Amino acid sequence: MGTAAGSRFPVFQALREVADVIAFDQRGTGRSNDIVPCVPPGEPSSPVIMTRDSVTTQFRRELQDCFAKWTAAGVAIDGYTTRESAADIDALRRALGVEQISLCGISYGSHLGLATLKSHGATIHRAVFAGIEGLDQTVKRPAVFDSLIGRVQQLIDRDSAARQAYPDFAATMRRVHAQLNASPARVTIPAVGGRPETVLIFDAFPVQILVGGMMADPSGSAQVPLLYRALAAGRYEQIAAILCREFCTRIGGYRGLPEAMDLASGISAARLAMIRREAVTGMLGDAINFPMPHVAGMRPSLDLGDDFRAPLRSAVPTLFISGTLDGRTSPTEAREELKGLRNGKHLLVENGGHNIFEADKRVADAVVAFFRGAEVQSMIRLEPPVFRLR
Repeated sequence: MGTAAGSRFPVFQALREVADVIAFDQRGTGRSNDIVPCVPPGEPSSPVIMTRDSVTTQFRRELQDCFAKWTAAGVAIDGYTTRESAADIDALRRALGVEQISLCGISYGSHLGLATLKSHGATIHRAVFAGIEGLDQTVKRPAVFDSLIGRVQQLIDRDSAARQAYPDFAATMRRVHAQLNASPARVTIPAVGGRPETVLIFDAFPVQILVGGMMADPSGSAQVPLLYRALAAGRYEQIAAILCREFCTRIGGYRGLPEAMDLASGISAARLAMIRREAVTGMLGDAINFPMPHVAGMRPSLDLGDDFRAPLRSAVPTLFISGTLDGRTSPTEAREELKGLRNGKHLLVENGGHNIFEADKRVADAVVAFFRGAEVQSMIRLEPPVFRLR
């Protein structure tokens, strides 16, 4: 139901003009969740070391322990997959007593929706998906993210003050990453609230994870060049505090569905080979979608196999919506997935990000129009982000 809440609520209210709207809590989420979060015991000791090897090793160890705990508690964790959730959607359709339903989802919701199209296509009338994550796109491509950096630089160059401040954003990022990998930063974070003083030692890897998340939307991308300018000058305090908030404590722990679902959808051998090639020179390496592919294959019983990940073929009328500044799910990847949709349309939102439904009323209007069977424009232009200079 999270997709239909908060700032996205008006979109789904508007859809009520077209049909009955059901907000579906996928198994393992919201009101459909009986999994008790798994919180690793103890508190991290100081210093907290955050490097590629330490973060990956810790995550794999803790997740393996959590799978054992969930299984011992009677949780059928291997049933928390996208294929099973697609079957749940069809079970809901049957319970409603209708022959066909329409689908609307964003980000992982597009992944689930595409899986539903693949396995239950005859029961789907129309579909709208934004922030497209194809069936073999759980792990994002480093080279595609690099193309986003190029678009950000083009926007920077349009403003004389920003161009002077950030003449080569990509070069600064690479210089910072190389410096951190050669000589990891060591920052003492003062005690705050009930948390004791913490010494944090980190290389580029956690920074790359953080930045990948920040650049999902234009508002975050507008802050990243200033952040790297501080890092290039050796000012690590701000990012160390952010990293510690994200990683030094384990509030909430592991939730079950996100980890199981990623492992189940997995990655094909061909795509994994491509990811590894691109990561060698990629701006964020393979950190962009941590913890995948770092945990791929660790629980073979979950993997849905290459039949699940094979290209989708469908004649169901489907609208894809992509933002040109989406740092998570790019228009490039959406176009690949669109090739298998005979009646597919692609709405490109210039300067739009990942959370596109709430970006502009014109996006909501296009969604409603498509479900009405009307023609939808191919482009919506938004104002570009304003880059922070201080």
